[in-house]
Amino acid sequence: MKKYFRNLTAAAVLASLVSCSGTSDEAERKADELLARMTLREKIGQMNQVSGGYGLMDMAAAGEVGSILNCVDPVEINAVQKAAVEESRLGIPLIVSRDVIHGFRTIFPIPLGQAATFDPEIVERGARVAAVEACASGVRWTFSPMLDVARDPRWGRVAEGSGEDPYLTSLMGMAMVRGYQGDCLGEESSMAACIKHFAGYGAAEGGRDYNSTMISERSLRNTYLPPFKACADAGAATLMTSFNEIDGVPSTGNRWLLKDILRDEWGWDGMVVTDWNSAGEMIAHGFSRDLEHSAEQAVNAGVDMDMMSFGFISHLEQLVKDGAVSEKEIDRAVRNILVLKYRLGLFDNPYVDTEASAKVDYAGEHLEAAYQCALESAVLLKNDDSALPIKCGSRILVTGPLADAPYEQMGTWAFDGQKEHTVTPLAALRQIYDVIWEPGLVYSRDKDKSSFSKVRAAASKADAAVVFVGEEAILSGEAHSLSDLCLQGAQSELIAEVAKSGKPVVAVVMAGRPLTIERDLANCDAMLYAFHPGTMGGPAIADLICGKVSPSGKLPMTMLRDAGQAPFYYNHNNTGRPCSGNETLLHDIPVGAGQTSLGCTSYYLDTGYGPLFPFGYGLSYSSFSYGKPELESCVLERDGILRVSVLLENTGNCAATEVVQLYVQDCVGSVVRPVKELKRFRRVALAPGESCTVGFELPVSELAFWNADMKHVVEPGDFRLWLAGDSASGEPVGFCVR
Repeated sequence: MKKYFRNLTAAAVLASLVSCSGTSDEAERKADELLARMTLREKIGQMNQVSGGYGLMDMAAAGEVGSILNCVDPVEINAVQKAAVEESRLGIPLIVSRDVIHGFRTIFPIPLGQAATFDPEIVERGARVAAVEACASGVRWTFSPMLDVARDPRWGRVAEGSGEDPYLTSLMGMAMVRGYQGDCLGEESSMAACIKHFAGYGAAEGGRDYNSTMISERSLRNTYLPPFKACADAGAATLMTSFNEIDGVPSTGNRWLLKDILRDEWGWDGMVVTDWNSAGEMIAHGFSRDLEHSAEQAVNAGVDMDMMSFGFISHLEQLVKDGAVSEKEIDRAVRNILVLKYRLGLFDNPYVDTEASAKVDYAGEHLEAAYQCALESAVLLKNDDSALPIKCGSRILVTGPLADAPYEQMGTWAFDGQKEHTVTPLAALRQIYDVIWEPGLVYSRDKDKSSFSKVRAAASKADAAVVFVGEEAILSGEAHSLSDLCLQGAQSELIAEVAKSGKPVVAVVMAGRPLTIERDLANCDAMLYAFHPGTMGGPAIADLICGKVSPSGKLPMTMLRDAGQAPFYYNHNNTGRPCSGNETLLHDIPVGAGQTSLGCTSYYLDTGYGPLFPFGYGLSYSSFSYGKPELESCVLERDGILRVSVLLENTGNCAATEVVQLYVQDCVGSVVRPVKELKRFRRVALAPGESCTVGFELPVSELAFWNADMKHVVEPGDFRLWLAGDSASGEPVGFCVR
């Protein structure tokens, strides 16, 4: 037996990025000196961010643009930069930005898939790869990570975040910040991170993108703001406001969010940018009269840069003259922009080496990191009768619209990914098996079942069948909300048709969100959920199918039985009538039943209460045994540290990795507390028969919450703790805080 006792404390996780010696102070001094020389028009020009194709050359030469986005051609970037640096009066360089969300040329799994790894180290590696590749093309600012806690899979942008848990979202976000920004923002391979969307965007009503959010201040502070606070403390250089309103105030015009909390309470000194035209959209909200009014509200609320509304550049001069916006507010905003540019080293090196991208080793460490991330992100949901792994050399049927779809497997927000470099599962499986290839369906929404007879005939000739289903990339992401989360087209029918062959059926789902796949589970012997796995998804999935590596991913979102259960999340508050699990369901109600309240608990007549699979769930090809958690002390002071360990044993026949998860419940509070909250986790690799002691340290201060008096405190009382492989497993042990 070996011991595995490593701290993952807040201090370690929240450690600030290493900065260049003297960079911060020097950047601020230079920004102040330059600001003193600027005219009002030049200041406002720095606050204007413009996408390509909007008269950039003339605007840059006139000093009327501070940043450009959506330009990745180094030659074009240098031309616009030259106009800004060599033709404008003060020669202030532009900062080039882009939505680099889960890779640039080398595409990693979508962020939701990365969260399924429960491995911040591989996520940081992915962000570093993205930074190296993007910076080589001149992009020095990315609009990532997305920190929106999301509990409704109907919302398309769940693909872009880390799921439903604030702690997991915090760790994954900080890993991305570290990876993007590197050890020093001034290095040529570092780009500024942008934490988004501030705040509460993931709680859009009905899962409809851009919709209203109804969030209390307590819920906002306990659930939605912690990832932003964590990443702000970790040194994130920029922040983006969100489209939604909270309690009637759009985020882009919300002084309470942008000044009272972000600046005054947290002390963050980065730069704030709007989302695309979110300033202008305050008119449609009914919060602003017109574009001039929205510019006034946004700047006075604390926004520094306007993305694509043109309200700042069009109206701020007059607003200052009229006294509606003070020049002090303008100076505040412009100083933040200039400091960022100095920290990025743009004044010393504004141009991009047009040969740099060709020198990047895309085929080496970058592909290896993408492969490892895809490998760890896949979640094994079912494996009856050890249908997986499939013996190498077997004759297998490969079918389904996602088996050989290089563009689709990259997923949403993969603007710069190169599908010709994507290795599909079909290509990878052909290196291992005798493959019979019958696509069955052309694309995920295809309803044409005319080829199903060929698929079934092919299945009868194979030892096993692997069906690749899911979503096209366009079906998830921004503006791609769905009310029906079942597999689109005739994909479910395809799985059922293959099952009629009587051969073992393995379903591999490649999607941007947790789909409702309960009916499909009944028609397959094994199911692997691979999300959209990116460039190296094919080799990773093939190696999992053949058993070279055991699956180790865990669900970052609860999987529902039906979309009607949404929103559903593990860390909910309890009701006064919680579900017991013994309620009467629809099919149990006799005809002519009397009018009663049946179970008198909180559940659905048709789907019951529980989810299909809980948060944190994921199988492997092995099995693990957990001992009883051992607490160093059952009585803790509020300034103390909880130390707990558990004996973990690999009781199966193959090497495998388990994600040990630590959950805590505050049993009684001045306000109702969640039934369970994730506080720590760790990936532990064990050989067959090997065991180890897995230990965690948790400062009691991390049990604090915003209480009935809206104070962030640890309340004394009784707590329960679980150490388990998912959020629904394990036996609790108790402790108390004095």
